[in-house]
Amino acid sequence: MALFIPRRRRKPDINIVPLVDVLTVLIFFFLMTMQFKGEKTLDITPPKMDTAGPANQTSRLIVGIDKTGKYFLENKEVTQPQLEAALQKAAADHGNETTVLLLADQDTPLKDVTFVLDESRKLKLDKVRLQTR
Repeated sequence: MALFIPRRRRKPDINIVPLVDVLTVLIFFFLMTMQFKGEKTLDITPPKMDTAGPANQTSRLIVGIDKTGKYFLENKEVTQPQLEAALQKAAADHGNETTVLLLADQDTPLKDVTFVLDESRKLKLDKVRLQTR
């Protein structure tokens, strides 16, 4: 008669399903909260104007000027000749119906703002609006 009967021990195992669930939630969380900075934005502080009205034009061309005098057309940096060509194209395509929306920083030199105003008026684009706060 055997006094000692060997018992079979269960092998310890690791259940990885909860681990995969937690990792999936963490990956999803980090992907949703991550900021992608692929698009360049203008760092502009427009001046304050109390008498400004709403701007709800259908055909408009957005021209931005930053503090250093760099020109931006539809949020892409352009040179003065490229800006002139874009204004000419807008004048040829839509005529007087095109509104030029000018976004300029409050510290932008006046010569850069007047350049855009002057070029717009030369091309008979009389609807020039200034973006303010």
